[in-house]
Amino acid sequence: MTSLHDLSAVELLAHYKTKKLSPVEVIGAVIGRIEAWEPSLKALYAPDFEGARRVAKESEKRWHAGRPQGALDGVPITIKENIATKGVPVPLGTAATELVPASEDAPAAARVLEAGAVILAKTTMPDYGMLSSGRSSFHPLTRNPWNLAWNPGGSSAGAGAAAAAGYGPLHLGTDIGGSVRLPASWNGIFGLKPSLGRVPVDPPYFGRVVGPMTRSVADAALLMAELSRPDWRDHMSLPPAAIDWSLGPLEPKGLRIGLH
Repeated sequence: MTSLHDLSAVELLAHYKTKKLSPVEVIGAVIGRIEAWEPSLKALYAPDFEGARRVAKESEKRWHAGRPQGALDGVPITIKENIATKGVPVPLGTAATELVPASEDAPAAARVLEAGAVILAKTTMPDYGMLSSGRSSFHPLTRNPWNLAWNPGGSSAGAGAAAAAGYGPLHLGTDIGGSVRLPASWNGIFGLKPSLGRVPVDPPYFGRVVGPMTRSVADAALLMAELSRPDWRDHMSLPPAAIDWSLGPLEPKGLRIGLH
């Protein structure tokens, strides 16, 4: 049987619906996985397991009542530390940053919270996101779960390592020049750099996008459906579009790859 920490978001939601599993036991299992691996992996920043357990308990009540809050209700998630979450400082991977608690959730964080996801922790990154590794003057050195002597890639180093190690199914990274794609490749997971503006970003930053890092394409599609909702704070974001992110497998014959 697949361990609870290795179940996909799609599988978890199906089990919540049938009451085969509850968010409380899933969050507990994922926290147990993190506690076993994190001393070696060092992928996380600002974990809040007590808060996650409280949120999971509320999610459990909603599922038992047949009224889930949204498409991600009770699903564990981590968020890269440069994506603001209210009350948590944003060090940007560097010891040179003044640690001021964020005043509000960034768009991506707000969308997953609205959908009911349970934030376990933020994830590490190198200084200002400018390295393809987990080396940082603020965070401990993040390692690759496949081999602790290996580099997990960057700059979404913690997210890539956390996804591969089974720290839950959903993880958010950011990408300009490979910061989602490199750690996704080096950790053997799936990562997507969406088109610029498809996922609102605050503060707006030309070239930077927020993207899903998951162990399955289906989970990334589930996450993109929430991330791509509009947010007025990003004046560079694209107009809302009716995109079916859950579109099934396509026959590759006749398709073309576009490079930008």
